Amino acid sequence: MSTKKSKIVDVSAELASEFGAPGTPEREMFDEEAYAFYTGQLLQDARKDAKVTQVELARRINSTKSYISRVENGDIIPSVAKFWQMITSLGMRLEIVKPIY
Repeated sequence: MSTKKSKIVDVSAELASEFGAPGTPEREMFDEEAYAFYTGQLLQDARKDAKVTQVELARRINSTKSYISRVENGDIIPSVAKFWQMITSLGMRLEIVKPIY
């Protein structure tokens, strides 16, 4: 068993140190790449859970396997329309909820 103590890390400070403060061009680029990666993983997991191939998903949304692959790899961010088509064609729904304050 390790006797090493954990230390609490301020993630916001770590991100600012590594990628710049929020609002800077460097941080905006990092955030965009992170969102692209997360979106791709979300869609890939949904597609696999639905047992649908990239080819079949591409056919359903009138696109190409290459496009699906690039989205899943985080190379590109799909438009809102394409994202919506992918989600609904996989039998999922997107719910936008206004928070109550």
